[in-house]
Amino acid sequence: MATPSGSPRTRWWIYLLGAAVLIAATVALAVGRSAGESEHDGKGDPDRDVAGKRIEASPKSVHVVQAPAAPTASGFDSERLWGTGNDWEPAVAVDPSSATRVYQATTRYGGPKACQSCSDPAIIVRSSNDGGVAWGADTYICACKNVKAQNDPQLAVASDGTVYAAWLNDYQPGVVFSKSTDHGATWSTPKSVEGKGLSFSDKPIMAISPTGKDVYIAFNSSDSYVVASHDFGATWGARVKTNSDSLYWFAEGGVVAPNGNVYFSESAENQSATGQVKLAVLRSTNSGGSWTTTFVDTSEQQPPCTVPTCPADFFGPQAMMSADSGNKLLVAYTLATTSGGNKGLYVRTSTDGVTWTARKQLNAVGDSGFPVVTHGPAAGDFRVAWQDNRNGASAYNTWYTRTTDGGTTWSSQVRLSDQGTGAAYKTASGYAFPYGDYFEMETAPSGINYVIWSEGTNYVGPGGSWFTKGQ
Repeated sequence: MATPSGSPRTRWWIYLLGAAVLIAATVALAVGRSAGESEHDGKGDPDRDVAGKRIEASPKSVHVVQAPAAPTASGFDSERLWGTGNDWEPAVAVDPSSATRVYQATTRYGGPKACQSCSDPAIIVRSSNDGGVAWGADTYICACKNVKAQNDPQLAVASDGTVYAAWLNDYQPGVVFSKSTDHGATWSTPKSVEGKGLSFSDKPIMAISPTGKDVYIAFNSSDSYVVASHDFGATWGARVKTNSDSLYWFAEGGVVAPNGNVYFSESAENQSATGQVKLAVLRSTNSGGSWTTTFVDTSEQQPPCTVPTCPADFFGPQAMMSADSGNKLLVAYTLATTSGGNKGLYVRTSTDGVTWTARKQLNAVGDSGFPVVTHGPAAGDFRVAWQDNRNGASAYNTWYTRTTDGGTTWSSQVRLSDQGTGAAYKTASGYAFPYGDYFEMETAPSGINYVIWSEGTNYVGPGGSWFTKGQ
């Protein structure tokens, strides 16, 4: 995000207890489990994981891949489907050294494995050298043996064209880092970055300096942590714990500002996943040596997720952020003003990450979720996308708006999910369910936005990754 921005959010200790019971029970030896059944499906809820069900729900006939449509009057291409795979929680990155090189990643369930002992789900990557018109072949980010599940891909591209990636290889080793110098054709051996002493790590969010020398990855192990590399990812320092409370934290956005300050936007909820949710921005002014936390707002409890197997906090409030060329920050977040009520979409701005303007509401219809933020080439130019169900309880859409004056005024909202066909879960009103609890948008130096998200039938799926570009 990405969750990658990120899926379910219950507690790790429940999983450990359940796993211990299963191991101790001799009957478990005789009971077969679907591949990936006990593995991660997004944002840290192993005890309610549905990976096996998603793998089973991966028929090839669910999608119809259509030829690219002509650009619409909105300034964006008509949305396109990646392929026929059961794809969840995708990522995107643009090459700042090229006007046309774009990368996508997705989490694929039920596809062919990279090797017999490799993961399902697996992270799949592809690239385009013509600005996203045509795409190269799907490739595995890693044929990592004895890994059951890969999740939560993050991509970033340095000024020399090197592609950086972070994702989960199971919960242990958990968050790993890799990079590619040949446009994603091959990748370096993944390095675990969490350090010793944690029982798990989850939900990485990566931010890099323009050259890629400085790499920062925020993640959680219930608590909030950030780890940094200052030699292009060759070595990693000790992780820094950023919170002192007992809340359960999720990193959702991150940016290295032009002045070198580093920021991550996060949410923090009660261990019970009930009650209020705090929305925070972490700031480091010393290259990740230490961090300060500023709470920018507080949401009431999120609305329930009522589809089968969906955890109660799937629609939990989230915060995303970016920094423009003048070091101005904008955080976009979702927030409920009444417990269990629909969430609105809000923004605030800051020049230092500590003092923030009053919140401004961007959307008040339907339940807003999973915001993403990028910045354009000029100061004051920010772009925001999100998903909501203003067209009906099972009619979600992906929306976009933009400001060119630092957040004072905003453009008319553009519906990016404009196709009513191509999958059983799509109608003229929208798609049945947001397939994953984060999606991504990146803005090229030219100002073109590249957006990718997943749509599905329900929380279990199947679903697919859809994308568009425009401005």
